[in-house]
Amino acid sequence: MAFTKDLPEKGAILQRDKETFAIAPHIPGGIITDPALLRKIADVAEKYHAKALKLTSAQRIAIVGIDPEKIDDAWADLDMSPGAAIGLCVRSVKICPATAFCKRAQQDGVSIGLAIDRKYHGMQLPSKFKIGVSGCMNSCAEPAVKDLGVMGTPKGFNILIGGNAGMRPRLANVLAEHVQPDQVLDLVDKVIAYYKNNARPYERFGSTIDRLGLETVKAAILEA
Repeated sequence: MAFTKDLPEKGAILQRDKETFAIAPHIPGGIITDPALLRKIADVAEKYHAKALKLTSAQRIAIVGIDPEKIDDAWADLDMSPGAAIGLCVRSVKICPATAFCKRAQQDGVSIGLAIDRKYHGMQLPSKFKIGVSGCMNSCAEPAVKDLGVMGTPKGFNILIGGNAGMRPRLANVLAEHVQPDQVLDLVDKVIAYYKNNARPYERFGSTIDRLGLETVKAAILEA
């Protein structure tokens, strides 16, 4: 296999067969407004004989089964940035349809989620950092099991911190309730800055909170 060490940096993830790779272009919020983008992804998958196209839980479209020597050409044809799917960084922000598309939504989670994604997607942090933004309390973007969750309510947004799924799932703690839309991004900045400055290497935010104490963490963020 023509494996090179820089393939993970190119957004290529080794597959179970130990020979081929998956690539997943960044699709902010999983929102595609131009069908031509879907056609381009399909064309690349066909051209490079992909084994499958997979809709991921992080709202990306993974092109699965690309030969390693074809990775650069596939990315060149896509002309898209890789989604942050691996590594110690902010992963692609998961965003529900919110008021842009959903009749049940109470807040504009799409605008806020895309703003967070633009600023933080791929940022290097002590460990992986997942963010979910939902426009109502149905929580379709699963904010309660994200390192940072933003959940719409009739009165604003609740901000949740420290959630994760995985082998040792942890429900997030409530940092603040009914935060007004124009204040959400400022609070998100404070949360991520606190985590970046206080977490140990490879320590998820929930573990940081458990180590330092919830009230200590809340006070430091809210008083920043």
